[in-house]
Amino acid sequence: MAAIDAAVLGSQANNKGVEMRELWRRSAGELAKAIAGREVSSAEVVEAHLARIEAVNGQVNAVVRVLADTARAQAAEADRQVAAGGPLGVLHGVPWTIKENIDMAGLPTTQGVIPLAEAIAQVDAPVVERMRAAGAIPIGRTNLPDMAMRVHTDSSLHGLTRNPWNAGRTAGGSSGGEAAALATGMSPIGLGNDIGGSLRSPAACCGIASIRPSAGRVPDAGTIPNGDRLLASQILAVQGPMARRVSDVRLGLQVLMGAHPRDPWAIDSPLAGRPLSGPIRVAVAAEPPGGQVDPAVSAAVRRAADALADAGYDVVEGCPPRYEEATDIWAQILIGDLAVALGQMSPLMGADGRAFLDAFAQTVPPLSDTAAMSQLYVLRDGIARAWSVFMAEHPIVLTPTWTQLPFEVGFDVAGPGAAAATRVLMGPVTPANLLGLPCACVPAGQDAPTNLPVGVLLTGQRFREDLCLDAAEAVEARLGLKTPIDPRA
Repeated sequence: MAAIDAAVLGSQANNKGVEMRELWRRSAGELAKAIAGREVSSAEVVEAHLARIEAVNGQVNAVVRVLADTARAQAAEADRQVAAGGPLGVLHGVPWTIKENIDMAGLPTTQGVIPLAEAIAQVDAPVVERMRAAGAIPIGRTNLPDMAMRVHTDSSLHGLTRNPWNAGRTAGGSSGGEAAALATGMSPIGLGNDIGGSLRSPAACCGIASIRPSAGRVPDAGTIPNGDRLLASQILAVQGPMARRVSDVRLGLQVLMGAHPRDPWAIDSPLAGRPLSGPIRVAVAAEPPGGQVDPAVSAAVRRAADALADAGYDVVEGCPPRYEEATDIWAQILIGDLAVALGQMSPLMGADGRAFLDAFAQTVPPLSDTAAMSQLYVLRDGIARAWSVFMAEHPIVLTPTWTQLPFEVGFDVAGPGAAAATRVLMGPVTPANLLGLPCACVPAGQDAPTNLPVGVLLTGQRFREDLCLDAAEAVEARLGLKTPIDPRA
């Protein structure tokens, strides 16, 4: 078998009717199985995705650096390993994309800003290290807003990422480039991060799936612009997987999770928790406190609730206590802690990114002293306890992702009150950040007048990502969208 090369494998795959033009439509798990089973070569899979990037990226501007040469070389090596018959990683030979604020050795971690355009990382982030160890092949870097501090992906370095479903609406942020690349078939699986919805907001806007893992589930470490993180980042931020299908999100999470020496707070914990007796109760808050909810959004949440009920879940109306307070405390902790770094961060950012961050900060009451910050953590502890008691009876909470449909491009900096309105619409994503809880996002249909997808959130008890993903798969089975898509005007 060692004499079989990639060309022979490719010929065998073609004889079975596998056409390169179709490979970009397949999921990461399907591709890994096909490569391992010698139905198709990694080289063919990589070429199909490179061709897809060439065909559609110009319409959405999701991939900002194509890694064609290294991807081809790694695919050839992956095919040699398949031919040799040795053990293979669970993503062996599968291409993937990665947000450009995650370190990849030898490439710039630009954070989406011009001053860091040539800031070369010396080592891989732990999540990159683990994707490589699983055999995955990096194929491109994806766009983000300046310093990942905006829920709309428009970079002063790379420009605007457009929503593939409706080019006049936001792709979300800050992992908007990653979400748009996945939705259009440029990549089957990718990596992003989330300090205030950045894995879930773009997933909802672009009609894909993601999960914000529990704090400590996935190691987080980087070097640019600084390896030592603010306390808010240590508490609120996580790394995580994004994909078109929940099954691939689960697979990605299994690759990424676990303790790592570069993150002293990451731990080993099994993905599957103890079985729960009886049907799992789901608390549904289609219109959670904190602002008006678009009827198209609340209707999607109720459709998801019906899907869960039909799948055997015990679905009830309910909302965790102190919900709106949780969104406020998240904002106060984030902005209060960022205040010490704004003097260094702001000069790196473009005008719109800086304007949004400044306006967003003005929606948060300033902290008078260090005692006020300490009091926020006291309040956080009380909210966490109240949620824990509630979720002992309701292990899953179903809510909107955003209270409104994806906004028009530029809305978040359009004028007075825009940042405040943006903070309100993104409110449902923030309690999970404050409390360190897992939270999956999955499409629950579309809004017909705008053609926009509507995503819902499934939040679970700490380290019960398995329950979140199980529920997300039940929603996907009924309401999931047919992706990848061609970008639309």
